[in-house]
Amino acid sequence: MRATFRSLISPFIAFALLLSVSAARAETQQQVLIDKSRFTIEKLLNHPDFTRMRAALKTAQGVMIIPSLLRGGIIIGGEGGSGVLMSRDANGEWSYPAFFTVGGGSIGLQIGFQDSEAVLVINTLKGLNAILNNNMKLGFDASVAFGEVGQGIAGSTTTALTADIEAYTKNRGLFAGGAFTGSVISERADLNRDFYGVGATARAIVMDRAFRNPEAEALRTAVVVQ
Repeated sequence: MRATFRSLISPFIAFALLLSVSAARAETQQQVLIDKSRFTIEKLLNHPDFTRMRAALKTAQGVMIIPSLLRGGIIIGGEGGSGVLMSRDANGEWSYPAFFTVGGGSIGLQIGFQDSEAVLVINTLKGLNAILNNNMKLGFDASVAFGEVGQGIAGSTTTALTADIEAYTKNRGLFAGGAFTGSVISERADLNRDFYGVGATARAIVMDRAFRNPEAEALRTAVVVQ
């Protein structure tokens, strides 16, 4: 009787364990960041204020998506967030994402708090390599066309076209003052290794395309602009 009972409930136990493993896998930091990045790029690509970004992605060398870039302070300010970097080959195929973090600070007349969704469209191989070389500073190691709202580009379209990187942001909250040119972009080696395996550096993922993970397929599809 006991053996029969065990044989009956064993499939249910196995199914419950499978569900718990799947749930744990889905809640990893990397998967959450990938899902949020996909949501951000889909939303901005379909937003009427980001038609310039949509056009730029068609010929871009790469893109960095930061679904939540926090910025705030009183006199002394700072910003930070995590994101993913992908490259585009000559055939228009996007690489799998590598994980990065962005951080910076400033001192001056400033007050407030802001949470932004940010997309960095990388126009040149120089800009892409600057990020992959690690600890890249925006505006120093590669030229950047910055903006705060709407189309995201400060100045003329001509200025944007000559920049290595175009920065597009959709902001929530209010932040007054402060200059964040010089924010540092750094590779998250731990996240890359845990998501792809040993040897998965950002360059190996993005440029060599030596690693893949099917859980990032939806993000790769979302970045494609027809």
